[in-house]
Amino acid sequence: MANEEKEVPTPAKQPTEEKSRLHPNNKHRSRYDLKALVKTTPELAPFVILNKYKNESIDFANPDAVKALNKALLQHHYGIEHWNIPEGYLCPPIPGRADYIHHIADWLRANNYGAIPAGEKIKVYDIGVGANCIYPIIGHKEYQWQFIGSEIDPVAMKAAQTTINKNPGLKDAIELRLQKSGKDYFYHVLKRGEKVDLTICNPPYHESAEAAQAASLRKQNNLGKKKVSKSTLNFGGKNNELWCEGGEKKFVRGMIQESKKFGPSCAWFSCLISKQTHLKSVIQALHEAKVEKFETIPMGQGNKTSRIVVWTFLDKEAQKIWKNTRWNEKKTAPTELNVTFKEEEEGEETGE
Repeated sequence: MANEEKEVPTPAKQPTEEKSRLHPNNKHRSRYDLKALVKTTPELAPFVILNKYKNESIDFANPDAVKALNKALLQHHYGIEHWNIPEGYLCPPIPGRADYIHHIADWLRANNYGAIPAGEKIKVYDIGVGANCIYPIIGHKEYQWQFIGSEIDPVAMKAAQTTINKNPGLKDAIELRLQKSGKDYFYHVLKRGEKVDLTICNPPYHESAEAAQAASLRKQNNLGKKKVSKSTLNFGGKNNELWCEGGEKKFVRGMIQESKKFGPSCAWFSCLISKQTHLKSVIQALHEAKVEKFETIPMGQGNKTSRIVVWTFLDKEAQKIWKNTRWNEKKTAPTELNVTFKEEEEGEETGE
């Protein structure tokens, strides 16, 4: 009698203990400690499963599971007791958001006598804060920065404001301002003469709704290992979060062009660039704007590589004055930096 074939179980795979491509200061370099996260946030428990390697994980194709994981990460690592987003809005991966904050903090360190400017005197402007409000949360919790967050979507802004209101530590640290103009980045949000130490931005990536939908389908299919129909697709982001006319490249070029008008009142501008092929066009725009200095900061997240572009219109002397008057109280500046808006071009006006 022939021996019956026995099914060989998939052996347990030793998970990677450290995500070495993430920034060294990123709290999420180690694999998720789901037991600790569930202890902090019990509502995550129903979403914890065993993957095919018999390791605890969650179904990253399930938007409810990802949302519960984000709640747990924010509560466990950053002390955020209340966080929620409306259905269908972008629920971003926390490690990637934290990486931007830590990399840009390193950039400020490199341009500030080797010390990261921290504390409530440092003001950061987040262009497109989103319903999730992740960048201001992490930036404030890690470096005590104060934030201005702009948002064009009133529903997203209301959700972010609810998070701020329900977490006492955020109430005095993050101010949200509605951007009423779909074509502007700084106008109608920043006030005349208002000083900002840094701007950050994670721009819409896709150039159309169709492109965004196709990308989401691919992502869902890859995560779920099965076909997902358009009728059951969860975008995980509204239109203005995922796409805009011309996509990331046009968005960032417009941002650079408008930033020139605010050059004297902001020390450093920055923006995430997801696609390497967009970088050449972005650098060309920086040259056209005649920035004083720019740099590309590489970031690695899992198998994905992205980068931050950072630039300034301040010359070396103006940078020195800015550092000495705003970032380093014990250093004496030769003169006070006069930071005012450049004259607006005909047909433009500054929002109050």
